[in-house]
Amino acid sequence: MNILRIAVKELIGMFIDDGALALFSLLLVLAVGLAVETTLIGPIAGAVLLVAGCLAVLAESVARAARRKFRR
Repeated sequence: MNILRIAVKELIGMFIDDGALALFSLLLVLAVGLAVETTLIGPIAGAVLLVAGCLAVLAESVARAARRKFRR
């Protein structure tokens, strides 16, 4: 029964573990969306910025998780 509890905890943790990743992703989408809507940047530049920003947010999240894991 303990193994089942651990498995369920890990499964739930995959989806809600990193709140910073979700928050920064939402802020990035909001900022790029507003910039495109107000014509500060064009749609192509917005798409490039969105992809680059998502990759940067993801890389930062992975680096933070790796630091946390190696400290233990």
